[in-house]
Amino acid sequence: MLKSVITVCVSAFIFSSPAFADSWTGKASYYAQKGRTASGEHVGNLTAAHRSLPFGTQLRVTNLQNQKSVIVRVNDRGPFIRGRIVDVSVGAADVLGMRRQGVAMVRVERVTY
Repeated sequence: MLKSVITVCVSAFIFSSPAFADSWTGKASYYAQKGRTASGEHVGNLTAAHRSLPFGTQLRVTNLQNQKSVIVRVNDRGPFIRGRIVDVSVGAADVLGMRRQGVAMVRVERVTY
């Protein structure tokens, strides 16, 4: 009995984490990094950093304040600041209208798996 309860709890935790969710809401920031990313690529115009999603995953990021959205491709790791769920490139931040404030509340939806 206890083993099955533990299995259910662990499964619920794993599949409710951002790496397995279809969408989640939280804070996004942007980065102006130059050079290579964790994937070995250069920062692109419409790219993003996520802690655990596979490189190449496409995400739709929507700024909840103005409803502007953009599709980005994960090619880096981060963000490394507590409470943030994604970092987007400068180009993506411009599309989202969040560059002036630097941080915005967003909804992130996985487009590809």
